[in-house]
Amino acid sequence: MNFDIIRTGRAVLHVTDLDKSRAFYDALGFIETESDEENIFFRGLEEHNHHSLWLKKKPEAAVEIISYKVRSEEDLEKLESFFTKQGSEVKWLEKGSQKALGKSLRVQDLSGLPVEFYAEMETVDRMLQRYDLYKGAKVQRIDHFNCMVPDVEKAYNYYIDELGFACSEYTAGEEEKIWAAWLHRKPSVHDVAFMNGPGPRLHHVGFWLNDPMSLINGCDVLASMGYAPNIERGPGRHGLSNAFFLYLRDPDGHRIELYNGDYLTSDPDFKPVRWDLDDPMRQTFWGHEAPDSWFDEASEVLDVHTGKKIDLKEPTLKKRKPTFVI
Repeated sequence: MNFDIIRTGRAVLHVTDLDKSRAFYDALGFIETESDEENIFFRGLEEHNHHSLWLKKKPEAAVEIISYKVRSEEDLEKLESFFTKQGSEVKWLEKGSQKALGKSLRVQDLSGLPVEFYAEMETVDRMLQRYDLYKGAKVQRIDHFNCMVPDVEKAYNYYIDELGFACSEYTAGEEEKIWAAWLHRKPSVHDVAFMNGPGPRLHHVGFWLNDPMSLINGCDVLASMGYAPNIERGPGRHGLSNAFFLYLRDPDGHRIELYNGDYLTSDPDFKPVRWDLDDPMRQTFWGHEAPDSWFDEASEVLDVHTGKKIDLKEPTLKKRKPTFVI
C-alpha cells in the first residue's frame, strides 16, 4: 500500500424532492453551502470543505458514490495503477466536472460499492464558532459510512491488506467467521463499517455531534416539526464503539446516524476488540432493540460506469439473528 487515504469525505445521494430534503437536513442543523434547482450541498458546522453531503434531484432515490479524501493527486495516480493492475475499470472525473471538487477517481470496489477518491475540494468558512447558527442536532462533521455487503470477511481482508485500513472492532461467529467489522483510516473507531446482508447497499452515513445533548436537542426539534416518525432507532448507546446514537430516515428513506462518544485508535499497539455474535452487549449497551427495518432496509447503490442500480447478492454466511453494526 503506497497511497494515503485520509478519511471519509462525502456522500452523493439521489433524492426525489429537494424541498422536502432541504427541510429535513436543515432541521438537523446542517449548513447549506449552496444550491440550485437540481442540487443541494450541505456541510457540518466545523467542516472547512465545501460539502460532505451532496443531494441530487433524480426520479429515484439511490446512492451515487461514497468518497474518501486522499493526501494528494499523486495518491490518485497510485490508486489508478493499483485498481487497473487488479483488473478493475476506473473512471476519472476531471477538475470542474463536479461542483467544488478537484480531479477524482471512481471505481466499483470488491463488494460492488461505488467508491470515489479525491484530494482537493474548495474550502469555505468554518462555522464552528458561529454559535448563532447552531440549531437542531448541531451537526459537526461527517464521520463514517456503514455498508451492507454479501461477504464481510472478503471486504475486511481487502480493505486492510490492500487499501491500508485498520480494524478497531469486529464481530465473529462460529469458526471465527467475521460477521461485521469497523475499519478506519483516521484515528477513530471507523471510516467504514461492513455488515452481513444482501448487498452491496449503503446502510447509513454517520455524522459526528459535539455531545449527547446535541442529539437530544435534535430529537426535540425534529418532533416539534413533525419528524418524529423519521426517528427509526434510538437514542441509545452502543456496546460496540461505546457511541451514543440516533438513526433517522430522510424523506427518501436514506438512513442517517447522529453519533457521539467513540474513542481514539491511533496507538500503534492498539488491538482490535472482538465481540461474539451471541453477546447481547454488542447490540445495545442501553436503549430499545432495533426494529426489523434497521436490519432489512438500506439504500441501493449505482454502477459508476452505467449509472444503473447494482444487483444485490445474498450473503455467504447463513442467515441467523441479525448482526448489529454502527
